[in-house]
Order: sequence, then structure tokens, then C-alpha cells
Amino acid sequence: MGERVERVDEHDEVLAVVGRDDAVRHRWLHRIATVVCRDTAGRYLVHRRPDGAARFPGGYNWMLGGAVEPGESYEEAAARELAEELGVRAHPRFLLKFRCAGAISPYWLGLHETVVSGPLTPDPGEIAWHDWMTGDALAELVYHEEFVPDARAAFHRYLVTRYLVTVRGERPHHA
Repeated sequence: MGERVERVDEHDEVLAVVGRDDAVRHRWLHRIATVVCRDTAGRYLVHRRPDGAARFPGGYNWMLGGAVEPGESYEEAAARELAEELGVRAHPRFLLKFRCAGAISPYWLGLHETVVSGPLTPDPGEIAWHDWMTGDALAELVYHEEFVPDARAAFHRYLVTRYLVTVRGERPHHA
């Protein structure tokens, strides 16, 4: 059956455990955990997916991540994905969750953030190129046609959340 995920409903409540390929093919909601990495200077890690990647080949992204495994929390999945894709052990901080329409299939996206100060060991199966960018440079790249569309949607939600927390002192909510 391949990779397994929890099929969830409109309220992110578990309905069943299914194959991820089935979830995508039938457009069933499932869970994805992502991590935004910043360095100690506040820059964002941006990467390009390998040309041979199954999903979004050659696409630029500012998030690392993947499917939440059955029984796993968004936070656990984010930490696991960060270790697998970047070789970084950390406990990313949960920022927000929203229902993403998805370019391939709809899903609930849990967005996390962490500061990375040590060396990176990118998995070449997931990351073909990477660099640190300022917020302004990232904001320009987001509109490049090769930027992963789902990552663009998450970027807009992230900006709103950072504004609410930083400027207005509000806590983020789940959309």
C-alpha cells in the first residue's frame, strides 16, 4: 500500500488509515506537516526540489515537510521531516494549521518554524539546491512560476500570522 496516512474530515478528525496515493487520487483530506527554517540572522531557508522528484519536480519551496504518519502529531511529523530532509534535530514551534486546497490534492497543512544554527545535511532526494534568503528576497521568489503553489498559499498565511502575533499581539488560530 506504500506510505500510509490518516484520512481526516473537514474538522481534521480521523476517519480511517489509507494509502497516501489513494488519498491523493481520491482527493481525500489528510495531514501534512511543514517546517520553515530561519537562521540566527532571521533569513529563510529556500530550496529547489530535484528534477526527478515525484511531486513538484524542480520547484522552489521555503518549507520542508511531508505526510503525517498514522498516530503522529503535526509537531512530531515536523521534527521527523526536518531530521530526514535536512539532518537537523530540533523541536519546531507550531504556528498555524489550515485546510490547503492543494495543487495535487486537498489536505490539512500544519506549519511550524525553527531556528537553525548548526550545519545542514540536505537529503539529495529531497533538496537539489538550498540557500538562505531575506524576507524581501523570499517575497519576490514566491511569485516565480517555479515556486510550489501550495508553498505560496502557506507563505501568505504565514505573513498574516506573523503580523497578528508581532504587531497586534494576537494568538494564531486554525483556519
